[in-house]
Amino acid sequence: MNRTAAIALVVAAGVVIAMQAPVNGRLGRQIGTLQAATVSFLVGTAALVAITAAFGDGGIGAISGAHRAPWWALIGGLLGAFYVAVALLTVRTLGATVLTALVVSSQLVTALLLDRLGLFGLTQRHPTPLQLAGVVLLMAGTVLVIRP
Repeated sequence: MNRTAAIALVVAAGVVIAMQAPVNGRLGRQIGTLQAATVSFLVGTAALVAITAAFGDGGIGAISGAHRAPWWALIGGLLGAFYVAVALLTVRTLGATVLTALVVSSQLVTALLLDRLGLFGLTQRHPTPLQLAGVVLLMAGTVLVIRP
């Protein structure tokens, strides 16, 4: 995949993530918070099973190799469930804007540390001065967004 296509896909994912909390929040008002998180993951799981069966290298059978992965590589769904549950619990209190600002800021700081330390199989990368300045500016922007 070329860089332009990758950037476009990531921007689309960002749009979808911003929509996820209010959409799930609405479902949560209808059926309950944790129930909505469960439905969200069930729908997502069904979609991924269908996509994997249709387009995945090795199809759905390749999942059997998961036992060879390190333990920490198997907790992605748990991490996603934590995010969805927290977003559902907080979106009504904070609103989508504050929720998203805090999530994006904490994601970027964590990603910078993960890259710097080379954790979870990443290649170790030192942040550039411009990247550090970007993080500082994002944090300042987040403070402005979350102020009442």
